Amino acid sequence: MREDRPADAPRPVTITPDFVRTADGSCLIATGGTRVICTASVEENVPAWMRGKGKGWITAEYAMLPASTGSRKRRDGAQKDGRSVEIQRLIGRSLRQAVDLKALGERQITLDCDVLEADGGTRTASITGAMVALTCAIDKLVRAGKLPASPIRHQVAAISCGIVGEEPLLDLCYQEDSRAQVDMNVVMNEEGAFIELQGTGEGRAFTSAELATLTAWAARGIERLMAAQREALGERARHLCAKPVLVAATGNAHKLAELQRLFADFYTVVPMQAVGFDADITEDADTFAGNALIKARAVCEATGLPTVADDSGLTVDALHGEPGVYSARYCGRHGDDEANNDLLLHKLEGVTDRAAAFHCAIALQAPGEEPLIAEGICPGVILHERRGTGGFGYDPLFLYEPLGKTFAEVTAEEKNAISHRARACEKMVALLRAKTGRG
Repeated sequence: MREDRPADAPRPVTITPDFVRTADGSCLIATGGTRVICTASVEENVPAWMRGKGKGWITAEYAMLPASTGSRKRRDGAQKDGRSVEIQRLIGRSLRQAVDLKALGERQITLDCDVLEADGGTRTASITGAMVALTCAIDKLVRAGKLPASPIRHQVAAISCGIVGEEPLLDLCYQEDSRAQVDMNVVMNEEGAFIELQGTGEGRAFTSAELATLTAWAARGIERLMAAQREALGERARHLCAKPVLVAATGNAHKLAELQRLFADFYTVVPMQAVGFDADITEDADTFAGNALIKARAVCEATGLPTVADDSGLTVDALHGEPGVYSARYCGRHGDDEANNDLLLHKLEGVTDRAAAFHCAIALQAPGEEPLIAEGICPGVILHERRGTGGFGYDPLFLYEPLGKTFAEVTAEEKNAISHRARACEKMVALLRAKTGRG
């Protein structure tokens, strides 16, 4: 019978991040008497067989230092022993499940796991520690502006379990492992899904009921390990389970902020400049939806990332839909709000029917997929003179009658609830929920 802890309890774990100052990411993990140094090294290239595919690579190396066991272990030479090769492949497979390799870009991260002291569970401790070292390296890439956002989609940890004698045990030390009838290593993500399940009846076969017990205990143990990972990472834990990047094909800070808020449940929205796109895009469609799709496709094709773009503008009934798709350059110069408003007022002189509407079309283009398009309309009236100091574009002239305010007078919260862009985004969010099955 185990004396130091209950059968279903893991060993105490401590994780010390940034243990190796020269590494891109590192930690020292101690689980019971097992201690492993895990480091992450970033290379701005990938193996030859992956070049040009637009994807990164995560690989691992594992070694037990000579004094890590009771008797000296020979150092691995050019040819590693079979056990080390098998373990480092397991580490690499497990951590690749954590990362969106396309979002990582064409760079390789090597995870080195060196065992200082071995007292059972060295491979599972290596996986758990390597997750922390990897996250530290990703944080460094994001801070340096080399990545617009974290490509880590899942948190990963691992633990061992087995049957010693006839008793199921969690997180075996070496003495327990050496006597185990059944030996198992479990790798899981934060959703409780299995990444790898290595179970071997070394002394006898095991039943489905025993398997259920061991995996249930492993899941609870891994939850505790993940809590330890997050505690060790501190503020850097925000990189774990990050949402995919969505590029906003706009240079407008107002639009960017609104898109970031509206798509927060699905994506981390970044400006196109953050992923290196700054080319001019010719918007020559005759509809808002057409122009939005032109922009989304252009940036998506250039970056290989999902892209959202919008095109919006004002239509006035008495002017047969003007300024329409030319709203931003109505006066002949792009972005001259004052001149655009002056021209609009001039064209509406003596006109009593001043009904108008703001239109917005949003297009979301993901690589290799059909685009999603949503449109929103907000009706209003064009005033005879400007009112309010907020907003931009035609906002000072556009009266939203239910509130009795122009778009330049409403608060940001009020505008985000009623605007044409908000209405289009709501429809786009509904399309995303239907596509992903999330609500």
